Amino acid sequence: MPWLQVKLEIEPSLADQFEDLLLTAGALSVTYQDCQDQPIYEPELGTTPLWSNTRITGLFEADHDMQATEDWLRLSVAQIQPAATFPQLSVEILEDKDWEREWMKSYKPMQFGKRLWVCPSWCDAPDPTAVNLMLDPGLAFGTGTHPTTELCLRWLDSIDTQHKTVTDYGCGSGILGVAALLLGADSVLAVDIDSQALQATETNLARNKLTSERLSVYLPEDAPDLKTDILVANILSGPLVALAPAIAQRVKTNGLLALSGLLENQEEEIINAYSTWFVLQPAVALDGWIRISGSRK
Repeated sequence: MPWLQVKLEIEPSLADQFEDLLLTAGALSVTYQDCQDQPIYEPELGTTPLWSNTRITGLFEADHDMQATEDWLRLSVAQIQPAATFPQLSVEILEDKDWEREWMKSYKPMQFGKRLWVCPSWCDAPDPTAVNLMLDPGLAFGTGTHPTTELCLRWLDSIDTQHKTVTDYGCGSGILGVAALLLGADSVLAVDIDSQALQATETNLARNKLTSERLSVYLPEDAPDLKTDILVANILSGPLVALAPAIAQRVKTNGLLALSGLLENQEEEIINAYSTWFVLQPAVALDGWIRISGSRK
């Protein structure tokens, strides 16, 4: 069955108003989208900022009376804000698809470095002799498709992980911790603030036929105070700066560190935050994002 979707280009201050109106009109869901390629990379904690030009979309069943809905929206806006100009509105037919399968078709095996492949769990590994990480992204971030994840995976592939202990701080889907194990690490301590991420990490661990004894998951407040040979943290610059002392204390002397989730203009801030404890290498960049690595003094 096809669907109908109505799109309006609005100012952020009107978002709550139009969301309520669309839901009252019978919308099954309401989503927001950036109209002018204005990414919001790192919002302040506790905030949900919108773009200065935001597109709001309401999804309706195919037999919904969209003309009546448009008339009602115009009338409601005129009553609430008589002086306001009604935003640009369009109605589209959205053909019904198996959206999960559509997404699965676009996610293909990817190679990172010389040895490591990340393969969706529904695909065969292109090179059975390689180090193949079978991944179901699930509800958590981390598929290998984002430049920061790619930078971290390539780093893990390039270093000696044999018989090392690893901390994956901000584990998301568990892709980095599981990759470290497959590349030869003895054990991984995975930490994330999101319980769904910890669940996804455990699922991907089992999918790769690795035992729970080799990877343990924790919320930050529950994580044991252990030093490891390697620590990788793919989060954001704000948390990385705030956590610098705590992260430094989790790395052994001469241990290795990799930080990502960073924009190129955040390099100096991160170097200043970590240079007290680490000898840092020049940043490695990919598509406007960077990875900073180094060793514990």
